[in-house]
Amino acid sequence: MVRSELIRKLGETHRNLSFLQIEAAVAVILNEITDSLAQGNRVEFRGFGSFASKIRDARMGRNPRNGDAVAVDRKQVATFKASQQLVARLNHED
Repeated sequence: MVRSELIRKLGETHRNLSFLQIEAAVAVILNEITDSLAQGNRVEFRGFGSFASKIRDARMGRNPRNGDAVAVDRKQVATFKASQQLVARLNHED
């Protein structure tokens, strides 16, 4: 599902809200999640999973085309861990 599909689905279930209101609400939610992760905080949705940010240290990598060593800078990445309920549902264990 992409953002536009999420907005469309929310519009189908919440007919009292306009498309612009739903679009704004989704934007606010996603921006808050992004800002929180950028600050190094964890974001948890009970029954779904949790997002966290992790620092990957600088390292030496390899160019896959020619095998040359390449310096990879330190960077912050987002990680996701699914909840037990989500894993069970994906595996039809509910």
